[in-house]
Amino acid sequence: MKYANQLAMSMVLALTLGTIGVATAREAPTLTVAVIDFTNQSNSVYWWNDGVGNQLADVLSNELSATGDFKIIERQQIGAVLAEQDLASPSRMRPGSSPHTGNVTGAQYLVTGSVASYTEDTSNTGGGISVAGFHVGGGQKQAYVALDLRVIDAETSEVVFSRTVEGRSTDSAINLSGYVGNGVGGDFGHSKKTPASKAVRAALIEASNYLDCAMVKRNGCEASYQQKEEKRRKGDQNSLDLD
Repeated sequence: MKYANQLAMSMVLALTLGTIGVATAREAPTLTVAVIDFTNQSNSVYWWNDGVGNQLADVLSNELSATGDFKIIERQQIGAVLAEQDLASPSRMRPGSSPHTGNVTGAQYLVTGSVASYTEDTSNTGGGISVAGFHVGGGQKQAYVALDLRVIDAETSEVVFSRTVEGRSTDSAINLSGYVGNGVGGDFGHSKKTPASKAVRAALIEASNYLDCAMVKRNGCEASYQQKEEKRRKGDQNSLDLD
């Protein structure tokens, strides 16, 4: 009897561990995506330069990875990986030490984006101080950015998801005569406190949340993003002169 009870407990434990293992496997990221460098389609983006598109792609990659629902493929690094594999010849590498070819993970989906619109507005709220002819403070700077997202099926080249996401920020304005700044600048990663960078980062977080909802979760969260899209489109229509 004692042996039978121990056997039964062992079977229950084995089934429990097996169930946990299956659950863990199911919770592992299954979608592989690669984020392509962003482009600029707006003439109002004064802070854009050649490196910003890559930086925005990196930030979105990090945000998608942080959701835990995506495997991120570093497409910028694939060239280096393939070059390392090309060294795997008997004349160059010690037998058994070279990397195996044919194991580079491909992306199921390519995520690309572009800056569609950017605006800044500085309101003078009074106050501030003047130092050596420069006026500091006394205002609020608001920044707004719209990013057009597209998700492309890497096998068929079909655009399977597309959405415009928005980001806004409000910050104390610093008005220095001759000062050119408050934008993303040459290094997005070191400009997090500027109104432009805050707005862009907010839009990228919104982008990652939307992609997580539309591509993975699909738990009814789509309705809230559809409401945001309808509100954005209505606002755009109201701002246009259609007469």
